Amino acid sequence: VIVLAAEVLGQAEPFLRQDNVHPTVLVSAYTKALAAALEIMEQQAITVNVEKDKEWMNKLVESSLSTKFSGRWNDKMVEMALQAVLIVAQPSASVSSASASAGGLGLGDATAKSSGMEVDLKRYAKTEKIPGGEMDDCEVLRGVMFNKDVVHSSMRRRIENPRILLLDTPLEYKKGESQTNMEITEEEDWSALLKLEEEYVANMCQEIIAAKPDIVITEKGVSDLAQHYLAKANITAFRRLRKTDNNRIARATGATIVSRTDEIQESDIGLGCGLFEMRKLGNDWFCYLTECTDPKACTIVLRGGSKDVLNEIERNLQDAMQVVRNVVNNPKLVPGGGAIEMAVSVGLKRKGQTIQGIQQEPFLAVAEAMEVIPRTLTQNCGVSVIRTITQLRAKHAAAYDEVDAKKGTDGEDAAAEANVRCTWGVNGETGQLVDMNEYGIWEPLSVKAQTLKTAIESACMILRIDDIVSGSKKRG
Repeated sequence: VIVLAAEVLGQAEPFLRQDNVHPTVLVSAYTKALAAALEIMEQQAITVNVEKDKEWMNKLVESSLSTKFSGRWNDKMVEMALQAVLIVAQPSASVSSASASAGGLGLGDATAKSSGMEVDLKRYAKTEKIPGGEMDDCEVLRGVMFNKDVVHSSMRRRIENPRILLLDTPLEYKKGESQTNMEITEEEDWSALLKLEEEYVANMCQEIIAAKPDIVITEKGVSDLAQHYLAKANITAFRRLRKTDNNRIARATGATIVSRTDEIQESDIGLGCGLFEMRKLGNDWFCYLTECTDPKACTIVLRGGSKDVLNEIERNLQDAMQVVRNVVNNPKLVPGGGAIEMAVSVGLKRKGQTIQGIQQEPFLAVAEAMEVIPRTLTQNCGVSVIRTITQLRAKHAAAYDEVDAKKGTDGEDAAAEANVRCTWGVNGETGQLVDMNEYGIWEPLSVKAQTLKTAIESACMILRIDDIVSGSKKRG
C-alpha cells in the first residue's frame, strides 16, 4: 500500500509544480482511475468454489505459506486452514434476512452476489498449543476440546452420542452478597441451616437429573454434594469452564446455555456431539467433544517440540486461515507476481485515450504508477528492469490487440473487451516472465482491491491538504 501510494503521489508532483493543475482536478481524475481499475480487476478475476476447487485453494494458500517457517509442512497446513475455515463459516444473519427481503422485490441475484459468509475465527476457531509430539499429530477437530478433567473420579470418561447440558450457574449453595452475621443459640437451628443448604443443592441436582443429560458443563463451581448426586445419577460434570469455551461448545453441539436450573427444557440439550472422551496429552487431561454432525466451531490442536515452534506455527496458520476467509467472503482470485498490476496499467492506458480534457494526463499517471509493483519485483531479482517490464507490458498489450483483431459486430465489442484476460507476471525468484496460471501464484481479489483503494484514497487525502499550520512555538 505504501509503495503504491508513494508512487501515485510521485506521479502527481509534476502536475502540481509545473502545470499548476489544481489538486481537486487530480483527485477527480484519480477517483475515476480507481473505479476503472476495480472494473479491470473484476474482469481479470476468476471465480472459485472454495469447497470443490481444492487445487485452486491449495495454490492460493501455498503462495502465502511457502516463504514462512512452516513452509516445509505446506500440505498439512493448507489442509488444516481449509478445514478450520469451512467448519466455522456460515451465512451471516444479516445476509439471510436481506436476501429474503430482496427475493420479494426481485433482487435476489444482486443480493446474493454481494453477500458474504460469517467467518468468526477469533471466537469459534480455538488453537490449543500442546508441547510434545510432532507436526503430523496436528489436527482440526470437528468439535471442541478443552483442558479440564471430570470433577469426580467415578464419572464416565467415554460416552457415544451424549446429551450435553450447558450452565452458567453455580451448583452449590449461594453465599450472601452482603456481609451477614447469624447468632444461633440452639443446636437444632444449626442443623436446620445445614439441612436447608443440602436441600437447595439437592433440588438443583434433581432438576438437572430430570432433563436426563449425560454431561453437565458449568462456568461456575460444583460442590461436593452436587458431585455426589450427579455421579450417583451417572452424569459426568465439568466446572469452571471459560465463557468463550462454553460458547464454542454451544455452537458445536447445538446446546443452549441455561442460567437457572428450573428453566431447563428439552430444546436446551445439545444432541449434535457424536463422541465424548477424555484423553491425556503430556501431563494434562483434555476433554474431547468430537464427531459433531454440523459443527460451526472447531479446535485446532497443534503439537511441536517447544513453545517457540508452536507460537511460530500458530502465526503461520493464522495467516493461512485469513487468506481462506477472504476467499470465502469473496470467492474470486487474481494472478499474482505483478500480473494484475500490469493488466490494470495496460487497461487504464487504453481507457485513458477516451478521456477528454485536463483529466486525461492524471488518469494516465495512475496507469504508470501501477507498474511500480512488477518493477520492484524485477529489481529485487537483479535482472534488467527496462527489458523485463517492456516485455511484460507487450504481453498484456498483445492480449488486447488479439481481441481487437477478432472484434465482429458492434454489439460484441463490449463483451469481447470484458473477456480480455492475461495472467503473465514476474517470477519472484528468477526475474523471468511466467504465466501465473501455470506457475500457481494467485491472490484474493478482495485483498488486491482493498490495497488499491487504500493507496489511491490515501494519496487523494494528502493531495487535498493545502497547508500545514504548526501549533508549537519556536524556542529562543
